[in-house]
Parts: sequence; C-alpha cells; structure tokens
Amino acid sequence: MAHRVVFVNGCFDILHRGHIELFEFAKNQGEYLIVALDTDERVKEKKGAHRPFNSLRDRKKIVSSIEYVDWVESFSTDDELTALVRQANPDVMIVGSDWRGKTVVGSQYAKEITFFERIDGYSTTQILQYSSDR
Repeated sequence: MAHRVVFVNGCFDILHRGHIELFEFAKNQGEYLIVALDTDERVKEKKGAHRPFNSLRDRKKIVSSIEYVDWVESFSTDDELTALVRQANPDVMIVGSDWRGKTVVGSQYAKEITFFERIDGYSTTQILQYSSDR
C-alpha cells in the first residue's frame, strides 16, 4: 500500500512552536512528510541581508531531527521547487494561510492543497526583531 505523501516548504530559519505545529499538522495529513528548505541565497533574497540566521546546513540538520519529518530537501529557485514538488508528486501540499489567493509554486503537481492557519504570536521575523531590540 502506498504512503500518503505530504509536502511543505519554507525557510524554517529560527524554529518556533508555529513551525512544530505546522509539521505536526502536515504529518497528520499523511504518512510521509517531505520538507523543502530555501537555500541561504534564496532566504537572503526574500527576507533581507541579515537572513538566514542559521545556515542551510544547520537548518537541514535541525528540521531532519524533528519526529514528524521524514525527508528534507533544498531549493534555490522557483523552478527547482516546482521540480521537487513534481518529483514528490504529493497527495497534499501544506501552505501557510497567508498564501490564500496567491500563486503557490509547484501546486499544479500536488493532488490537494491544504492551508495551515498560522498561530498568532509566532513569527521568526518577530523573534529576530525582538532579540535585536533588547
């Protein structure tokens, strides 16, 4: 019997409860969870010069150690992300609720898109801002 594959992507720079809740939610949608991480260059391009706080190597090690996660990959372009989703051919692609109504890269290769409602008060950007204000 084939496992139901679930796909999530993001930078997952400074892990917090919201990320863990996302991974748990995603794992509950199937049996095999793939997490794709933005490369350091892509995070810098999307989030600014001071990001990522943790390197891709460190982020891969940390994310892969989470019990809900079965496989970790990385990508540096939209085309690479699309290719990963196409290769994974996921039953479900989990996307943050802030992406509703927007183009989700690679979603055409997922059988279903499910939105994860973000948890108020948990944001890597806010965590880093708070720590720099201290």
